Amino acid sequence: MIKVTLPDGSIKEFESNSTPFDVARSISEGLARNIISASYNGLTIETTTALTSDGALVLHTFNDDEGKKAFWHSSAHVLAETILEFYPKAKLTIGPAIENGFYYDLDLGDDVISEKDFQQIEKKFLELARGKHEFKMRSVSKADALSLYKEENNPYKVELIDGLTDGDITFCDHNNFTDLCRGGHIPNTGIIKAIKIMNVAGAYWRGDEKNNQLTRLYGISFPKQKMLTEYLELLEEAKKRDHRKLGRELELFTFSQRVGAGLPLWLPKGAALRGRLEDFLKVAQKKAGYEMVMTPHIGQKELYVTSGHYEKYGEDSFQAIKTPKMDEEFLLKPMNCPHHCEVYNFKPYSYKDLPKRFAEFGTVYRYEQSGELHGLTRVRGFTQDDAHIFCTPEQLDEEFKNVIDLVLYVFGSLGFEDFTAQVSIRDKNNPDKYIGDTKTWDIAENAIISAASDKGLKYVIEEGEAAFYGPKLDFMVKDALGRSWQLGTIQVDYNLPERFDLTYKGRDNQLHRPVMIHRAPFGSMERFIAVLLEHTGGNFPLWLMPEQVIILPISDKYQIYTEKVLHLLENSEIRALVDNRSEKTGRKIRDAEVSKIPFMLIVGEKEEKDGTVSVRRHGEGDKGTYSIKDFIALMNTEIEKTVIPFHN
Repeated sequence: MIKVTLPDGSIKEFESNSTPFDVARSISEGLARNIISASYNGLTIETTTALTSDGALVLHTFNDDEGKKAFWHSSAHVLAETILEFYPKAKLTIGPAIENGFYYDLDLGDDVISEKDFQQIEKKFLELARGKHEFKMRSVSKADALSLYKEENNPYKVELIDGLTDGDITFCDHNNFTDLCRGGHIPNTGIIKAIKIMNVAGAYWRGDEKNNQLTRLYGISFPKQKMLTEYLELLEEAKKRDHRKLGRELELFTFSQRVGAGLPLWLPKGAALRGRLEDFLKVAQKKAGYEMVMTPHIGQKELYVTSGHYEKYGEDSFQAIKTPKMDEEFLLKPMNCPHHCEVYNFKPYSYKDLPKRFAEFGTVYRYEQSGELHGLTRVRGFTQDDAHIFCTPEQLDEEFKNVIDLVLYVFGSLGFEDFTAQVSIRDKNNPDKYIGDTKTWDIAENAIISAASDKGLKYVIEEGEAAFYGPKLDFMVKDALGRSWQLGTIQVDYNLPERFDLTYKGRDNQLHRPVMIHRAPFGSMERFIAVLLEHTGGNFPLWLMPEQVIILPISDKYQIYTEKVLHLLENSEIRALVDNRSEKTGRKIRDAEVSKIPFMLIVGEKEEKDGTVSVRRHGEGDKGTYSIKDFIALMNTEIEKTVIPFHN
């Protein structure tokens, strides 16, 4: 008998060689019908894998990430099988699961796949899947594996096998198809009920442009057709909410090839919106005891050598700026933290002076490959809502928790209610990726986990995701379409204070190292605004809207009254404008709706006579007639609902 520990902590005994499917069936027939993959002692296995020793078992369905991964990886096998039906001379390479679906890289020789071929590929895929062919793993010797793919004249699989250890090589068989594979499959092909080929693109073998260019075929599959339909509808909605599209339509930002790729230009409305976000955070930061600083956009190369940034990123950054002076080199600022260390170094501090909290909306520059640039989410120049807290070790826990409160305040005020926290720690198997000693890393990681637990955050621990100088707490926010984005971040750093020789005088009259907390609730202004645009579809919270009200006079006869209404609104700090075009009122309303202006005030003879306005709400229609005083009160009430004052 073996003992199997389930996720709820319960332990059950089973006959040796029982399978995850047997365990699922012992729990319920419903679970047995839905299980598609499993993990045992942290390793991904098949639902038919024999369990021969005690261990911890997790059963996966399509509803969890590991289940989707097995489902989509298995679908990649079926896609490869399908491709060989149409292109028997194609050479297969790799076919992994990705965040949404899967892809397979193919060497098609002189053949070409285009969108017109997608439908016949999908049809054949489902025809093969309906055969309910089981996925079966088997071990293969290195010699036999090499022999098979050399016979097929497939240099890609041969290269992969050359890098594997004899005894660790496995094949996966289903139907009459075989592929080199490490495992992690669903029970059979019949579970796949829906498939969509999403895209075809070029990709270099192993991502190296010196290698052959392959054809990459992207797809996504589901256990129900309804799920595919819903996914495609979600994609259509995402297209409507694309921040690049909305940014143009709402005249927030633009890009210019003359200025350079990845360098956004903020238009007046976008600059005003961004300014309001900055002011919103500045007010909260002031209450929380932060002091604003300003640092230059460049720094001497030696600054970033000291911080360690040059060693880690120098080759992939913008290259050094040389001056007429011999051996003098500057770099565009890739991070604000080295500058803030030097701000701290301006004068000596006592423990009585700490914590010091220095904040800056600092613009930094990082070179991204042109193919990686994407709207505001991946740019080459961006502004971080950066702050660095220098505190004593005894103050670390309270300061870290205070930063968590600030991040949660920002999210709540902007409508991000669905999020999880990710504790990003080092990869202990790759210590060369990081600076500092093991002891300080242990202290920093434990401090973050403790603070997250005490605050009651839902969090996961992700190994290998730490910054090179310290662990961090990242906030993974879900938008209105259910997509996850990494926004705010908080990091604990014992290493930069050491590198910059930062000190304070302690109670014992001796010099000590402060602990450094890096934090950015927005992350970067560019990325945050992009996510906020897509989350809201451009319908920002009322307090943030570039234009809150548009006044629509029925004709020029009411111009004087229109100006009076405008002045009263502006005197109450309501952002309003007038549509004086000689268009029909219906056209003006439609245009205001497209521009996503929250309130439309229609002004005509009756309104002028009564001193009122007829109010329409974006997306909701007619809201009735209000006196100007009552409308201003309505606006203020709505704003107060969304912006609650920050209390430290």
